[in-house]
Amino acid sequence: MDFEYSDEQRLLSETLRKFLNTGYSFDARDKIMKTAAGYSDDVWAALAEMGILGVPFAAEHGGFGGTTVDMMVVMEALGEALVVEPYLATVGLGGQLVARGGSEAQHTRILPALIAGKLKMAFAQTERGSRYDLRQVSLRAKKAGDGWALDGEKCTVLHGGAADLLVVSARTSGGDSDERGISLVLVERTAPGVKVSEYRTLDNQRVADITFTNVQVGRDALIGAEGAGHALIEEVVDYATALVSAEAVGAIKYAHDATLDYLKTRRQFGVPIGTFQALQHRMVDILISYEQAKSIACLACVKVDTAAAAERRRVVSAAKIKIADACRHVSQEAVQLHGGMGMTEELKISHTFRRLTTIAQLFGDADHHLERFAQS
Repeated sequence: MDFEYSDEQRLLSETLRKFLNTGYSFDARDKIMKTAAGYSDDVWAALAEMGILGVPFAAEHGGFGGTTVDMMVVMEALGEALVVEPYLATVGLGGQLVARGGSEAQHTRILPALIAGKLKMAFAQTERGSRYDLRQVSLRAKKAGDGWALDGEKCTVLHGGAADLLVVSARTSGGDSDERGISLVLVERTAPGVKVSEYRTLDNQRVADITFTNVQVGRDALIGAEGAGHALIEEVVDYATALVSAEAVGAIKYAHDATLDYLKTRRQFGVPIGTFQALQHRMVDILISYEQAKSIACLACVKVDTAAAAERRRVVSAAKIKIADACRHVSQEAVQLHGGMGMTEELKISHTFRRLTTIAQLFGDADHHLERFAQS
């Protein structure tokens, strides 16, 4: 398998990294993170201007029609810089649900605005007690006139407070854990009856608990067929899992490089500690974890575009298992090799540790995907 990026992909990577290296320093990120919004409108506008928001979307809507491997290039760079803007929520989740399952009218109304940076999205799926089970949906959508009335609650919605438009999974029929009967509907975040409670997570990203009380939506808000949303949800969540695996690769690369630089400059007994053989062995183990993580993430990104559903599920779960293991190993080793300062707020490695720890749990931890892999 060829793991080399094409000339176009290398150019995309260089353009994005140049922007992040000059306009998204760790200090700049820290200031953005501490704002009320938790992201920067200027950075979002810059990502739109560079075309980063349009990478996976069709050219007819203003995008580039890129593959998931093209998105891997983007996610690696975002992971290395620990970008806190709602890219995954908007482009990898909400936008993909519309692009893959929406009507032509929805495509025309939503995707060009998203690509231009004028619309942010989020996917409201998780409910209390559901863990990683995508079938567990108890928020109800009852018939009301020509549309539905939504009642229920979603929790830990990634960047739910920043979203202009929510894609909400709602049960239109069946029991709370049935695969059939799950529908996807579009809801404006500011619609009457929508209450958003936003908070920070371990890695300083923003999530929200969202309550829906008699929220009225029309028939044109439905994505795809009524009651048949589960397959699309699983497809898009697998896509997003491949993306966060690629993001983890970028963060792991930074952890490796920063730790190696530290070992070359920190001195004990008159010599750099990087000359100690025991620490060299540990750095080699980190490098091996990085290379393995990059390989399996690349495979997952290829398969979400080309494989049938069964093979896609198997490969994505295999990738997440390996990525979760690499996240734990590399983040903990990097902090330990930095010593006590590795846990300080002022050092980027501590924030990388937090992000990698979160990614290991996002869209299913290793135990969940081991079970899913076995079933597939």
